[in-house]
Amino acid sequence: MASPTFTDGKDADALRTIGEVVKATGIKAHVLRYWEQQFPMLDPLKRSGGRRYYRPEDVDMVTTIDRLVNREGFTLKGARMALESGGGESDQSQAAPVAPPAAASEIIPQLKVIRSRLAAALER
Repeated sequence: MASPTFTDGKDADALRTIGEVVKATGIKAHVLRYWEQQFPMLDPLKRSGGRRYYRPEDVDMVTTIDRLVNREGFTLKGARMALESGGGESDQSQAAPVAPPAAASEIIPQLKVIRSRLAAALER
C-alpha cells in the first residue's frame, strides 16, 4: 500500500488524529490501537485525555504493518520480527530476506506426518 492520501488540506507533515488515519487507510481504529500494543515501534503521540496524534512516520509504520500482515500474510509476531530486523521496507527488492525461525525446519517433518495421517484418515 502506498502512503495514504489525506484530503483534509493539512500539510503533509501535520499530525493526524486516529480518525483521520482511519479515513485515509481504511484500517479500523480498534485495529490501530491493538497494533500499538503489538508493535512497540508504532508509538503515536498521546496528549491530554489520551488523544492520539500520528506523525508521518507513524502513518508510514501503519501502512507497512498493514502491507506485511494483510497483503503479504505475515503473522503479527512475524511482522514485528521483520520490522525489528529491518525487513519491512517498502522496496522489497532492496530488503534483506527474512530468514524463517530455526524452529520452522523442525516443524516441517512433523507437518508432513500429520498430512499423511490426514490423507490416510480421509481414505477410510
